[in-house]
Amino acid sequence: MINFTLKQLRYFEAVARQAHFGRAAEMCSISQPALSAQIAALETTVGLKLFERSARQVRLTPFGEQFAPRARDILR
Repeated sequence: MINFTLKQLRYFEAVARQAHFGRAAEMCSISQPALSAQIAALETTVGLKLFERSARQVRLTPFGEQFAPRARDILR
């Protein structure tokens, strides 16, 4: 059974919408390292990467694209 928190889903949604960890962290009123740690924990829980990270860009992976609508449904 996969166990993740609503908080992690909220953080995932913020990063997915903002495509930027810093802006998402600011939007969630959390530090960027704490947000990154929660996203890493979520990725560990689901067993796959959700985001492709580069120095200038954050994008959803193909799995992240599939995960996003489900996360939004849960948060609704």
